[in-house]
Amino acid sequence: MALFTALYDRVLGWSRHRRAPWMLAGLSFAESSFFPVPPDVMLAPMCMARPKRALRLAALTTGASVAGGVLGYLIGLLGLEVVLPLIQDAGYEAAYEQARRWFLDWGFWVVLVAGFSPIPYKVFTIAAGAMAVAWLPFVLASLLGRGARFFLVAGVISWGGPRAEPWLRRYMERIGWCSVIVLLGIAAYLSF
Repeated sequence: MALFTALYDRVLGWSRHRRAPWMLAGLSFAESSFFPVPPDVMLAPMCMARPKRALRLAALTTGASVAGGVLGYLIGLLGLEVVLPLIQDAGYEAAYEQARRWFLDWGFWVVLVAGFSPIPYKVFTIAAGAMAVAWLPFVLASLLGRGARFFLVAGVISWGGPRAEPWLRRYMERIGWCSVIVLLGIAAYLSF
């Protein structure tokens, strides 16, 4: 079953669309506050298709992601009672509680690491707002963490460029299933 290869082909097609940067910005914004799909799945093929625009795309992704993170922060600050049942229904309750504990221990550094890691960033943005973490350090940590992640993805993918595409496509199923296993492992770890 070629689940990830078909998805990869579809996203690669979207990445060449003339409105792809707008779609990337929308995905980046939404992922930081409520949407489950990370922007890397669109950023990487766009950087592969247009390596000379990689840094601009990384900056766009970072800016939109941080703006979405601010929305997540506001959701946590002003509307946690409404959103908490949705967090629970989506299966993010354990991750949310873990994020709250980490904020108590490490504050600024949690946002920085969460912005870079594969852990759902939206959980941390909402938790930061719910705990009324200082806004300016939150935004700064988000810029640094998300920026480091997206510029790394853009740099690596654009360095490989179109010549990496056949290799990536050939191994997409393995990469996809390994990613699922890693994410399940992280989810299992966070739930304990």
